[in-house]
Order: sequence, then structure tokens, then C-alpha cells
Amino acid sequence: MHARRDDGYEIATDPHRLDLDTVHRWLSEDAYWSRGRSRAKTEQAVRGSLNYGVYAPDGAQAGYGRVITDKATFAWLCDVYIDPAQRGRGLGSWLATTIRDHLTTYPLTRIMLATADAHTLYAKAGFTPVPDPTELMLLRPDPTP
Repeated sequence: MHARRDDGYEIATDPHRLDLDTVHRWLSEDAYWSRGRSRAKTEQAVRGSLNYGVYAPDGAQAGYGRVITDKATFAWLCDVYIDPAQRGRGLGSWLATTIRDHLTTYPLTRIMLATADAHTLYAKAGFTPVPDPTELMLLRPDPTP
């Protein structure tokens, strides 16, 4: 999958194009949900996921997102991150919307995510609060990010 904006920003799903050093630094040092994540865990997550890299016009990594999915019924959107120097350009909304649109190529019945602070961004892509959160449960066998 490849998408391009008129201003030269791109989103691509080629995992070989990812700057893993940058993605790992963002996730392990800055992202509240994954601070302290090991490089090995980041690499394992990338290998087991659909990856979406956001690239600036000069080709530098500007953002990242990934989806865990069976490609049949369920997907979990996670690790969405835009480089702080690139924020304010609508890249987060564009990334969420592009991922949503790409996932329509699969017969999914549910796409979920968790966020502590970006509800408005995801609402722009059509995400809504869980109607009855009491239906959801959580098991954290490994509490590390």
C-alpha cells in the first residue's frame, strides 16, 4: 500500500523502508504507552504486524503506525506516532484515515484501538468510544511495554 499527499508526504507499508532506529527511539523513549520497550520487542512487533511508515518529502521517517490483525475478522491499531517536529501538519489524522481505508480491503468486523489522549484525532477517522466497555476484559501476562 502506498499513499501520497500533494505536499510530498507519503505513507507506505514496506517494512524494509522503516527506519527502525528512529521508530524504536520514538516508542521506547517518548510514547507514554511503550516507554522502556526493548529493541528486540520492537523488532518482534514489527515482524508480526502490518506496518505503516509516514515519510517526509525528503524521505525521512516522519511517523509510524502498526496493525495487528488476522486479516479476516479483527484488527488492533497501535503504536501510532508522529515525530514531534512534524506535528501540526495533519499527519496523524491522515495516517489513521489511510490505515482505516487500507483495512477495508480485508473482511474485518472490528477494528479497535486504545488511546489516553487522542480521541479527537481518531474520531476524525470514524472511531467511536466502545458502546459498553463492561463487555471488554484485559489480561496482562507480561506488564512490560
